[in-house]
Amino acid sequence: MDSFTTTARRSTEVAAAVAAHPGRFRVLTGERPTGALHLGHYFGTIRERVRLQRAGVETFLVLADYQVITDRDTTANVRDNVYGAVLDYLAAGIDPERTTIFTHSSIPALNQLLLPFLSLVTEAELHRNPTVKSEFEASGRALSGLLLTYPVHQAADILFCKGNLVPVGKDNLPHVEMTRVIARRFNERYGAIFPIPDALITATPEVPGLDGRKMSKSYGNAISLSMTADETVAAIRRTRTDQDRRITFDPERRPGVSALLTTAGLCLDEEPEEVADRIGDGGSSALKAVTATAVNEFLTPLRERRRELAADDELVRSVLARGNEHARAIADTTLAEVREAMGTVY
Repeated sequence: MDSFTTTARRSTEVAAAVAAHPGRFRVLTGERPTGALHLGHYFGTIRERVRLQRAGVETFLVLADYQVITDRDTTANVRDNVYGAVLDYLAAGIDPERTTIFTHSSIPALNQLLLPFLSLVTEAELHRNPTVKSEFEASGRALSGLLLTYPVHQAADILFCKGNLVPVGKDNLPHVEMTRVIARRFNERYGAIFPIPDALITATPEVPGLDGRKMSKSYGNAISLSMTADETVAAIRRTRTDQDRRITFDPERRPGVSALLTTAGLCLDEEPEEVADRIGDGGSSALKAVTATAVNEFLTPLRERRRELAADDELVRSVLARGNEHARAIADTTLAEVREAMGTVY
């Protein structure tokens, strides 16, 4: 039995345990605030976070502002991106009374865990991480120390709050495995401090961008949650399709058409083939009209809620202040336990 099969089986068992006893679990998840959140984020992660929160799972949501510079030279717009992400979270149903939303740079004790954690992994292990490899290749830049040690930073994010559940897609499983390795090695060397977290493999759809590639802020092919209805229509109209009037779902030969069908299907809760059959010989103009309407109708409640929230100038600041305070208190306690276990209290 290969490692993924074993992990997948364990994930199924964990999902059942979460459903039966949600209060036993603590989740850490989040993202880098490198741009506006988009439909890929919503269907890929935000919707699952809301589900876990409503089920009664204690959730920590990190906006990893320090990680913005893993593959870029600037933190320009990071503050706006953080504030925009918080508005998107709240509008989508994240409740700051039940989910701790915090920024990476605001939790010094969390980052102090990096030094002992780095001593527990080898350079070869870091270089073997497939996510680091793919992000390095995509960056087109020299491999920075920050990117190389990215999995250890994520381990610190998870373990500072003693998270024991990490919802991830299949591609991010190596990060969870690295965290499990670090937790085990620390516990073996210094004493049992950290839980060994489990991965909860989420069946998240890969939302294609408007050019057929994965929807990504860096590709400029995304439909942002914060777009207006008119901006959404304009972005969809610019999508390159083809001359064939018959609309069919064929991601390899018709990436633009298929991307729009997938997007419309997700928003309508239908299969893309069903959407294609309904459009038939309507051509790309009909496809774009159907997709724009589906997206705008789906996002209307979220966007209206977001506008209401944005009217309160102090809301985001207060949410982050409360979340940062809570996360700092937990991180300080964990770091004190680590220093005690390591014998570095003077």
